[in-house]
Amino acid sequence: MAVGLVLALLIAVFATRDTSRDRMTTHLVGAVAPAVVGVTLDGSSWDLDDQRGRWVVVNFFSTTCVPCIREHPELVAFAAAHAEAGDVRLVTVAFDDRPSAVAAFFAENGGDWPVLTVDTGRIAVDWGVVGVPESYLVTPSGHVAAKVIGGVEMEELDDLLARAVAAVS
Repeated sequence: MAVGLVLALLIAVFATRDTSRDRMTTHLVGAVAPAVVGVTLDGSSWDLDDQRGRWVVVNFFSTTCVPCIREHPELVAFAAAHAEAGDVRLVTVAFDDRPSAVAAFFAENGGDWPVLTVDTGRIAVDWGVVGVPESYLVTPSGHVAAKVIGGVEMEELDDLLARAVAAVS
């Protein structure tokens, strides 16, 4: 009887859970964002804490990841659409990749936002990244608002941003 009750409860939980792509399933949602500090492809320093007051998309990426390659033009378009307004910043954290491969990829495919390539393993661990691509939306106060697993599209990021802005307003 007890086993049946537990099984029924588990079925009910799994049957009623939200499975949408932008479901906030990470333990980080609502928490202060872990550190993202490092040296960018151009040799400058970058620190997520310096971005307080701005929305930030933290994207974990690898040049050997097919969904990462597919999502890249969407990230380029998203960054370009928000560049003039300056309402959201993008940072890419290369995951388990060679800096030279990442530099060549960005040179060939565009993207003029900060890209961290050296000693990024600890960043990925702190964020709980299990596979790429993964993207996180960070609020101007430095809290994680959402996590997206898998490749993103510009429209999806814009919608996620609009909902997050409305939620904190």
